[in-house]
Order: sequence, then structure tokens, then C-alpha cells
Amino acid sequence: MSLVALKLPPEDVPKLLLPYQQNWLRDKSGVKMWTKSRRIGASWCEAGDCALAAAEAKGENSFYIGYEKDMTRGFIQDAADWAKAYQLAASAIEEDEEIFRDGDEEKSILVFRLHFNSGFKIEALSSSPRNLRSRQGRVVIDEAAFHDDLNGLLKAAKALRIWGSRINIVTTYNGIDNAYYDLEKDVLAGKLPYSRHFTTFEDALTQGLYRRICLVNGKSWTSEGETEWKNQVLEEFGDDADEELNCIPSSSGGIYFPRILVENCMRSDIPVLRLKLPDDFALLSEQVRHNQVADWLQAEVEPLIYKLNPNLNSFYGMDFGRLGDLSYLLVGQELPNLVRRSAFALELRNIPFEQQKQILFYVVDRLPRFQIGAHDARGNGQYLAEVAAQKYGFGRVHQIQLTNQWYSEWMPKYKSGLEDRKIELPASADLLQDHRQVVSISGVPKVPEGKRKKGSDGEQRHGDGAIACCLFWFASEQEPIPIEFESVGATRLAYQLNHYSTDYDHDRLERDYFGSADSMRFGR
Repeated sequence: MSLVALKLPPEDVPKLLLPYQQNWLRDKSGVKMWTKSRRIGASWCEAGDCALAAAEAKGENSFYIGYEKDMTRGFIQDAADWAKAYQLAASAIEEDEEIFRDGDEEKSILVFRLHFNSGFKIEALSSSPRNLRSRQGRVVIDEAAFHDDLNGLLKAAKALRIWGSRINIVTTYNGIDNAYYDLEKDVLAGKLPYSRHFTTFEDALTQGLYRRICLVNGKSWTSEGETEWKNQVLEEFGDDADEELNCIPSSSGGIYFPRILVENCMRSDIPVLRLKLPDDFALLSEQVRHNQVADWLQAEVEPLIYKLNPNLNSFYGMDFGRLGDLSYLLVGQELPNLVRRSAFALELRNIPFEQQKQILFYVVDRLPRFQIGAHDARGNGQYLAEVAAQKYGFGRVHQIQLTNQWYSEWMPKYKSGLEDRKIELPASADLLQDHRQVVSISGVPKVPEGKRKKGSDGEQRHGDGAIACCLFWFASEQEPIPIEFESVGATRLAYQLNHYSTDYDHDRLERDYFGSADSMRFGR
């Protein structure tokens, strides 16, 4: 919601608040919780209250805790808009980096600040409990159910309560295997003296949410328009609507990757290529199978490989599937600013083992400055992981058994990469859904066995893309092993010609290596 766009006089600004927002702000409890639907203006109204509190002569500081950088920046911007609407004297938004020591290691946190003439301020911080130490003022924990250490945050925030500060907790649900859900149960059972608010998407609509959206966007409200908009929102959220809109927590565990976290790292210019072959393809002769897939690789995949920067290191991650599940291969490079940018992704469904090997080798053979690859090496995936390690080196191709221990270590590291915007992914509804299938089960973030959802092609998916992305992140974090060799006079082309049967198209293979100036930039 844009306050500036409405151009209302300051005395009319409070009229913007809907009943459920007014109820929240009237509640002055020491600790209050708000379980709510997505996108109903909860954080927005909280930003307005923080701006008023910071502007008063006997006001208070406010410290906003979000799990993602854009959330923190957005909250400060909302507070600044409220300050303008109320004609409060406030500074421009400051972006600062605070340095601290963690043992022998020096670390930093990003802080957004808004100062008021009263001497008070609003700060937006990241979600580490350490960030609340030595501070005093109101604490706002947004999307609390998605913080990795909510209990640690609350422990640090409660210290501020000694001097009368308040703790405001706002969130959508994130499953029942979750610290927030446990906290809410204790509050409802009367074990903790906290206030609790509850607002579903339907509640918000009944109290005027869509009317307010029409007002902000300059549209005329109609009952038919509201029904159409409501149905569109429910359709877009799909299976997630119960939890994210209707406030019905998932019984399978908390969703590990919030939608906004993944969406913010997606880029529309990163392609996803899909190859699905019929069941009888596996019955064709080896040569026919090879040639058909080679034609697809040359026409569709090779142009994407040619776009890679020859001076940057390349990595890949691959989740394997043969019949029920698909294989997902994510290829990318590390940019000079350390962002891991995906170049393209391949979704392979119903592809025979040999053709998956053919596709993988074709891609990796052509990657500039190839460093590390990581494979799902469970079950049937062990074969492809092993032959890739044999071809490119066991120090360069990691064969990963996706155990609880591995998930517990690397899913949080990958999530941290998303939070820091250190990775760029294809903009794909299927890939987003794959990430949403990762849930926290007894504290372990993983895709539950047997839990599948239909993708955009109507076929079943099992979080395949999310696992491949995590494997890609793992690969990019590994130290490459230098390879020492002594030339024996054999060219790479000669090796390839001997590697394949003479039945295959040697002319095409030679053309692939020497047929264009583009190929020379990869040292072929």
C-alpha cells in the first residue's frame, strides 16, 4: 500500500487502517502475537506505529527483525512513507554495516536505519539473536515461523522487556513442526501471558482488504471484481493456500523456503530446457538413441553453453531420476562478486541411463573452467555419479548420499545463500514449487519421502529442482583440486574419437570441436 500515492491529509491517514489492523495497534500488551494470512498489510501497519513511536518526544526505538534483506529494507521504506504522510521529521534511510567478532572470525551485519528529530530511530536488522544485544526498544519479529532460531531471538528480546519494551511477533504459519507453532500452543493453553491475534484471508476480505486495494490502485470496487480477484489469488497459491491464506498449518512440517525468499533470487532470463522421451525410446538401437539426443543437444543446449563467460569458473548440481521422478541438472558460474549465477537448467524425464550420461558428458565437456560437480548418488543415481567421477576426477565430482546429516548441514547453508542474494536461479513456477516441498522434519530440512506434487506439465515432481540447486550451491562452495598432468601428445579430439564407437558421427564430433571460432574460445 502506498501512502504517498493516496495524497491524503495527515489527519486522514489513520482512516487507512482496516479493523484488524486497528485492533492490533490498540493492543499494548508486553508481548503480542499475530497469526495471519499473507499480504494483508500487517507489517505495513506495524511500520506506521513504529514511526509514530519514534517521532514522539517520549517515544521509543524500534528494531525490526526479518529473515531476508528485502523484508528489512521494505519495512524501513514503509516507515519512511508513514513519516512523510504524518509530516514527521525523519532522515533519509541509512544503510550501514556493523562489524563484530565471532570468536576469531570477523563478521558483519547489514542494518537499515531511519532517524527522527526526537532522537529515536527505527532499525531493521537480520535475524541473528546477537543483533539485539545492547539495544533497547520495541522488537518486531516478522514472519517469525520462518526464522531459523526463533527461540534464540525471543531469549534475546526478552532482556529488553526488563526496561518496559514490547515484543511484537507477526507471522504466517510454517507447519506444526516449528518453534512458532509450539509457542502459540503455549499461549492458547494459558501457559504464557501473551496476547494473540488471528486474521485469515477471508477475515481480511470481509473487513475491507480488497476495497482498500482498489482505493490504492485507483480502481472502482465491485462485488464481482472482488470475487474474481479472490479466486485468482487462491488459484495462484494452489496447494499452499490453506497454510498461507487460510491459516491452517501444514501437518507435514514447516515449509523451509519462504516463497518470497526464492522468488527474489529468480531471474527471467535464465532458461529451463525440458526433454521428455516416450517409453519405447529405450527400445531403439544404441546408435539411433545417441544420434537423436545428440541432435537435441546441438540444437538446444550448445547455444546456451556458448553464452557462458570463458573466464569464469563453472559448476553444476544434479538430482537424478529415471522413471517416476525427473533428473534436474543446474549449470552455472561464479561471478566476480561471488554471486553464483545459473546459466541454464535441464529437466530430463524418462531418459535412459546411457542418454543421461551422454547429456551430462556433452555439457561438462564444454563448460569453460569447469571446477566441481555434485550428484545425488542415491539408488540409481549412483551409476551416473560414479561414471562422472571416473571421467572428470573423484576430486571434482562429488557423489553425495543425501542423508539427514548432509541435509542438516547444507540446506541451511544454501538458504543463507538465498537470503544473502548470492545465487540466481531460473524464474520457474515448477522450481519454486520444488523449493516449497522442502519442509522441516524433526529439525531436518528435506523433501518428505513419497510426497509429490504435479508440475506445470501435469507430471509428478519430488522437489527435484530444489535438491539440484542445493547440490549446485554445495559444488560452488568446494575447493577445486588442482590437476597436474603431462602431455603424451594425444589431443582431446583423438581421445573423443577413440572413446566413441566408429558407428557414431565422427564428422559431427570434429565439427563440434573445430567447426567454429566460438568453439576455440573454450580451448577446444
